Amino acid sequence: MLDRLIEAVRAGESRALVLCGEEGAGKTALLDYLAGHALGCRVVRAAGVQSEMELAFAAVHQLCAPMLGHLQRLPGPQREALSTAFGISAGPPPDRFLIGLAVLGLLSDVAGKRPLVCLVDDQQWLDRASAQVLAFVARRLEAESVGLVFAVREAGEELGGLPGLIVEGLRDGDARALLNSAFTGPLDARVRDQIVSEARGNPLALLELPRGLTPAELAGGFGLPGAIPLPGRLEESFQRQLDALPAEARRLVQLAAADPVGDPVLVWQAAERLGIGAGAVTAAAEAGLLEFGAQVRLRHPLVRSMAYRSASLQDRRRYTGPWPRSPIRRPTLIGGPGTGLRRRRGPTRTSRRSWSVRPAGRRPGAAWRQRPRSWSRRRC
Repeated sequence: MLDRLIEAVRAGESRALVLCGEEGAGKTALLDYLAGHALGCRVVRAAGVQSEMELAFAAVHQLCAPMLGHLQRLPGPQREALSTAFGISAGPPPDRFLIGLAVLGLLSDVAGKRPLVCLVDDQQWLDRASAQVLAFVARRLEAESVGLVFAVREAGEELGGLPGLIVEGLRDGDARALLNSAFTGPLDARVRDQIVSEARGNPLALLELPRGLTPAELAGGFGLPGAIPLPGRLEESFQRQLDALPAEARRLVQLAAADPVGDPVLVWQAAERLGIGAGAVTAAAEAGLLEFGAQVRLRHPLVRSMAYRSASLQDRRRYTGPWPRSPIRRPTLIGGPGTGLRRRRGPTRTSRRSWSVRPAGRRPGAAWRQRPRSWSRRRC
């Protein structure tokens, strides 16, 4: 189905698709597959983030920011509505119908030069305004060479009526193969069977539930199957890994979880302002929870949600900081009062990067670019 979607978009048609499945079922991996196989297409991505759920149009801005160079080609009323929503121009609260038409027009105009594939992960955490606008756009795609794919745990009313694909668990044979690939040493057959049974084919569970457990715990299994819902057990696994980190490394993961953009320079400066040393990067990277490269990436969306919720209210305020300006135009989602981060002055204000901090002091070194072994294959 995913290959057919890409072929249809390349052929000048438009497609919308909703991937539904529980946490760790592999929805993000399927989006990655689409991104990697959409040869000849332009790919743009957005992801819902809990810290932005109260910020109207935050996800729409995240998706459209790379394409705002086409903004001036929209009809006047649509251009003004979208510009106001993104804080580019002042005006009264824009009509959401106009914003929906503007986003549809923007995607169509961009796809006129090159087929466009839009991937939206964790739709359940989109702000409500963005969820409505993107669903509006998905229902009106016709022959614009645009593919719009959502990944969500459970499809809500906004996505009602759109084509869907249920992402189910792995078969027992595939589950055992995946579990065996994650262990470097021998694994008792009875323990393996219990893990496969309790994971119920969930790829993330197969990789994460045994992680960090002692040989004695592995020998005893995980207790009564089903005693704790699987998502809760996955988050417990991630929480144990986070709790095992030194305090500074733990704060670094929480800080990164509060920033959906993943700008390494921004995270680096915010960490310095908060007194987090470079050694925290090594610990977080070696634990496999965080990857620093061209972007700062957490190992899995569940790591982001768990890390953000694990921060105290005071720490969340320090990471996200209340700003008096429009949420989209504020300097960034990380670096609140007391962090010393500044808005960068420049001619462009249409993208989130134009609101990042001035690079100052030392730049990220090799420690910030560490990538734990097999990190990518653990992401499901």
